[in-house]
Amino acid sequence: MKVNGVEVEETFAEAFDIKIARVLITAYDYDWAHVAANEATGFGTSVIMCPAEAGIEKRALPSETPDGRPGYYIQICHMSKKGLEQQLLARLGQCVLTAPTTAVFNGLPDAEEKFDTGNKLRFFADGFEKQVDVGGRKMWAIPMMEGDFLIENDIGYVNGIAGGNFFIMGETQPSALAAAKAAVQAIADVEGVITPFPGGIVASGSKVGANKYKFLNATTNEKFAPSIREQVPETHVPEGVKAIYEIVINGISVEAIKEATRVGIEAATKIPGVVKITAGNYGGKLGKHLIHLNELF
Repeated sequence: MKVNGVEVEETFAEAFDIKIARVLITAYDYDWAHVAANEATGFGTSVIMCPAEAGIEKRALPSETPDGRPGYYIQICHMSKKGLEQQLLARLGQCVLTAPTTAVFNGLPDAEEKFDTGNKLRFFADGFEKQVDVGGRKMWAIPMMEGDFLIENDIGYVNGIAGGNFFIMGETQPSALAAAKAAVQAIADVEGVITPFPGGIVASGSKVGANKYKFLNATTNEKFAPSIREQVPETHVPEGVKAIYEIVINGISVEAIKEATRVGIEAATKIPGVVKITAGNYGGKLGKHLIHLNELF
């Protein structure tokens, strides 16, 4: 199959279950909202070694937020309920409560499952906290040096999906990188998903385990490494490909990840120098969610 004249391999991306909390951070302006969102989602690329996977999902217009201020939605993802709650407390408490002018709202108000994150963080007020109502939301006001920090009592979470992906193969590193950047920008318009790696792009696609160093959980995916193409008997790098970038997508539903994959591939294949699009999988052994690329178009 071809999209915009570029071959899209008939294969599938393999995604797995993960628990996802969605948080709305508002502030005096977009700059301060982004500072807080960026801090709260730091060191959140992969559960291989990071304490969580996290990323900024999208901007929120003042007309869309409970307090009428600009903001950003973020997602924090973890394999366990307990781990997710701990990460919410740590990231919101250390990275958002400390940031100027911020407030925190539940980004999944209709979620059946919730953590009482705001109720726990209110103790920072040392008895001076008070309950307030903002746009029909039950909030805690925590007095601080700049004024009150507001946080909603409950933060919702859902059973989401992690590890949706596709690979962009380019004739040169600049062409592959430009295509990857275009894909990430297109995906940013899809609600309910994040691309958790730096700038949304993975330069270091990995495989599960190791061939030589058995003590490692993940190592370089040598079959997709152009610089050693001639050294790998079963290489997946086509002739003429000099760089490959992976786009990893987490989301609150399979449908959201499928749409993000579709628009990402569509955008990437419009960039000159893209040779092929494929995806990473382990034959269905890693996760139960199989996203077939040819079914997206």
